[in-house]
Amino acid sequence: MTRILFWLALVFLVIAAIRAKLRSARHVPPPSTPQRPAARPADQVEAMLCCTHCGVHYPASENVVVNGRDYCSTAHAQLAAK
Repeated sequence: MTRILFWLALVFLVIAAIRAKLRSARHVPPPSTPQRPAARPADQVEAMLCCTHCGVHYPASENVVVNGRDYCSTAHAQLAAK
C-alpha cells in the first residue's frame, strides 16, 4: 500500500512540474495584472517644465509663474520670494 501511495505522489509531482514549466513558457501575465493604458497621441502630449526651486519636472498645466520663473507649486514660489 505504501508503494502505491509513493508512486501516485511521484506521478502527481511530475505532472505538476510539467504543467508549471508549460505555463511559464507561454509568458502570459496573470489575469490580476493591470494593463497599461494606451499611449496618448502626440498632439495630446503635454510639455514638462522644471521647477526653479526643487528641480522636479511637472506638467505645464500645473505651472506657477512668479517673476518669470517656473515653479511646481505656490509653496515653492513663496519660498523663493523670501
